[in-house]
Amino acid sequence: MSVITKYDEAIESALEQIEGHLHSDYRISKRMIGLMLLQNDAEIHRLVKENEGEEYDAIQSIIENVKSNYSHSLGYIVTMVRQSKVNEILEDVINISEKQKERFGEKLGRLMMNPLTGVPILILALIFIYYSVGVFGAGILVDLLESKFFGDAESGLIIPYITRFTEKVIPWVFLQDLFVHEYGIITLGIRYAIAIVFPIVGIFFIVFSIIEDTGYLPRLAMLVDRVFKFIGLNGRAVIPMVLGFGCDTMATLVTRTLETKRERIIATFLLALGIPCAAQQAVFVGILSKNISAMMIWVGVVAGELLLIGYLSSKVLPGEKPSFYMELPPLRLPKFTNILTKTYSRMQWYLLEILPLFIIASVLIWIGRLTKVFDLLIKGLQPIVNIIGLPNETAEPILYGFFRRDYAAAALYDEATGTVGLTGNQLVIAAVVLTLFLPCVAQFLVMIKERGLKTSLAMIGIILVLAFGTGFLLNAMLNIFSIQLSL
Repeated sequence: MSVITKYDEAIESALEQIEGHLHSDYRISKRMIGLMLLQNDAEIHRLVKENEGEEYDAIQSIIENVKSNYSHSLGYIVTMVRQSKVNEILEDVINISEKQKERFGEKLGRLMMNPLTGVPILILALIFIYYSVGVFGAGILVDLLESKFFGDAESGLIIPYITRFTEKVIPWVFLQDLFVHEYGIITLGIRYAIAIVFPIVGIFFIVFSIIEDTGYLPRLAMLVDRVFKFIGLNGRAVIPMVLGFGCDTMATLVTRTLETKRERIIATFLLALGIPCAAQQAVFVGILSKNISAMMIWVGVVAGELLLIGYLSSKVLPGEKPSFYMELPPLRLPKFTNILTKTYSRMQWYLLEILPLFIIASVLIWIGRLTKVFDLLIKGLQPIVNIIGLPNETAEPILYGFFRRDYAAAALYDEATGTVGLTGNQLVIAAVVLTLFLPCVAQFLVMIKERGLKTSLAMIGIILVLAFGTGFLLNAMLNIFSIQLSL
């Protein structure tokens, strides 16, 4: 027995009119095609436009007319009517003799979405990430791999022997520099990728897989929906935003799942501005984890910037206000096999996709230094970094940030623990500026593909001003209030 869901008069009238303009054979009912058009299904819109020609303009006019009757999207209206019909059918066929006791998972799921209890639960999740990634990953594992295993030119198991071997085999110093010494592929690129970034990212992937497998992320989306509406988005945008903490390039691609062009632009801009990728975020957590005040300043400034810029963007950009609905999966204990599979696939992606980029970045830096182009760019950046309270040496990692944001974070980590010896204030300022700085080349190219060249260049220009402007204001505030952070 087939069940036909009836909608209100405006939608039924629109469906009848749309069916009158559909003349091609679509293998499914014209009513279903009409419903999918009303719900803005991109593939169906493309198909109807190809098959119906001028009739498509009339269909679009009908859709725009019916939209004006509702404050929510038509997709939301249709889904709610269908849900109501499903509930009616279930009431007719299911007999519940007595009220079932609410399961613990259902009760916990509700608590996660309630602002009064959901925010403390979110804070607990962040503390779990902080100690796992910041203390264990960036502290114990990085120290073991970076200091004791790789080492430097004087000590360690790997770097001293490779450096001596390279110097014996290759007589030309400029070619030696490609592989070893301060900016070599092995001593910089591979060491950064394997000894500094990989253990931190690996722990982050494990933690993220655990949280993901519990079913917590959809509930987090419901929790943050109100906050996201403040910045012109809805709870669904939590998916690309959370993915941005893994890889901003991938997250930028996922913004295409958002409903409106306005939401996609805002989400892309915020991802490029202030969402640190897994490696960058984890390295900064590792650097700042020794002082909770430094950590809170970094998080607070970046989060405040995202909220402020998101709010202003939502006021400036025209378009429909976002609506949000999402099916919630049941909460469950994470499965070891799922965590293992997800972590393995992400680590494999890191080694196959990101490690070569570190090597390419090393080669580009070698070429830039050999041709003196980088020296000119670094000298040009030095007065700017001095204005925001940073030493000349930080101009290098900031410049490298455009090639790889995580590469720049690793370079800052190297400076923080090396001979440069940045102060706690300088490390916080540098972390804020690098977090808000330009997206990496890969993300920039995806931005051009998804949002267009003009929009992407406009975003880049605004981001540059915001990054250094925020660094200047933060340095001024720390000095005014005589705040001295020690790390």
